[in-house]
Amino acid sequence: MLGGGSWATALTKILSENGARVDWWLRSKDDVQHLLRTRHNPRYLSAVQFDLHRVFPTTDLEDAVEEADWLVLAVPAAFVQPVLDKLDRDALKHKRVISAIKGMIPGKNQLVTDYVADRFKLGRHQLGVIAGPCHAEEVALEKQSYLTIGSPDSELALEFCGLLRNRYVRAHPAADLDGIEYCAVMKNIIALTGGVAHGVGYGDNFLAVLVSNAVQEIRRFLQAINPQPRDLSASAYLGDLLVTAYSQFSRNRTFGSMVGRGYSVKSAQLEMNMVAEGYYAVKSIFELNKKLKVHMPITTAAYRVLYEKVSPVVEMELLKDQLR
Repeated sequence: MLGGGSWATALTKILSENGARVDWWLRSKDDVQHLLRTRHNPRYLSAVQFDLHRVFPTTDLEDAVEEADWLVLAVPAAFVQPVLDKLDRDALKHKRVISAIKGMIPGKNQLVTDYVADRFKLGRHQLGVIAGPCHAEEVALEKQSYLTIGSPDSELALEFCGLLRNRYVRAHPAADLDGIEYCAVMKNIIALTGGVAHGVGYGDNFLAVLVSNAVQEIRRFLQAINPQPRDLSASAYLGDLLVTAYSQFSRNRTFGSMVGRGYSVKSAQLEMNMVAEGYYAVKSIFELNKKLKVHMPITTAAYRVLYEKVSPVVEMELLKDQLR
């Protein structure tokens, strides 16, 4: 498990309580020492207690990866490249890699699984992605949750589903790796834009129309960049979008709401002390769409607010006239 955030913490809870050994890489030595001393992550989901006979926190990346059969990526997308570039290019040769990241590699505008495949010369049959709808905070509370494992390799997806299933988690396989991963990226953009609208003063009526239009925007984008039959009403697509757009736990909605209320991007990031993947995703998707030329008014509105410093009030006024 790579990453020390809330999602990494929740997944470590699920996997270890199901009997798996988890070598857990965290960047902070202080966090590792705290975990070893108290059995809690000091920063995220601190009520979760870990069995240190199954969970082995470490700051040694190579040691954590070397003996593992599976590598679960749960660091923010912006940190994936600097973290994984520390590994030898053959380090993941015989590993199966699951991305739990809902973002893209900044600058490269590349899906995390695509970057991993290119960097380590992995086949697509070695790759998978975890989709919701699922918030780490509800996993910590053991509330009923559903996960989808997207992979072109059905055996990989089924096996990892088996590692996740328990009395409060249901997990199902799906073949659409790219579509699920792109949708996970885009739902953060939608949630962030919905947060901006909320911060400006729009209500639930507007958010419902925004989300409805977002499904159409996502469909157009996926059809342009990775055309194939897919049911966007499935929980891995629509469900993940809904929970991120509406939930009190959504950091992207929270971040957007702060921006809508007048916070600068930097001040909102500092106050949250958590990474809102949608901020980076907006730029990646916007730049990809320069070639695709898909009609994407919601993504464009988010980009204009975050990167062109257009007033949220003005931009939401412009956006509302484009929604139906």
